[in-house]
Amino acid sequence: MLWECVIDFKGSWDDHLPLIEFAYNNSYHSSIQMAPYEALYGRRYRSHIGWFEVGEARLKSHTDGRRRNLEFEVDDWVYLKVSLMKCVMSFGKKGKLSPRYIGPYRISKRIDNVTYELELPSELATVHPVFHISMLKKCMRDPSLIILTVNIGIKDNLSYEEIPVEILDRQVSS
Repeated sequence: MLWECVIDFKGSWDDHLPLIEFAYNNSYHSSIQMAPYEALYGRRYRSHIGWFEVGEARLKSHTDGRRRNLEFEVDDWVYLKVSLMKCVMSFGKKGKLSPRYIGPYRISKRIDNVTYELELPSELATVHPVFHISMLKKCMRDPSLIILTVNIGIKDNLSYEEIPVEILDRQVSS
């Protein structure tokens, strides 16, 4: 901790020793299930600034604002999110216009509140069939309209790459 503090804040190590001591004594330690200050004095350190409450509230509100309340049932159809590699043109479209999801696939089993098992086709046999809810998007259309993974070239890590097509004949309009 001291080394990181000297690198980030510059200066000599003895200038930062009180800061490191404060941080260490007020940090949660899993071995004693509390902060050393709390173990020694029987209470949490009380500072004039409510660092713990302010930081936790800010992080929680940021997380809650971005959270989607999704829940799927067995036999629901969902799309599976795939990631594209940077600076690669995909399906003739670059960036935001390239496909983000493949499927749809049927949910065969609900593992827990945020984990689902999908029925994947044989082309994706090397991919583990259990996915976090953040990788899924509900299929609102007819499930028979399937985006084939063979044409996309999905890899084992659910990424894909497509080489741009070269334009052989160009006509310039005047």
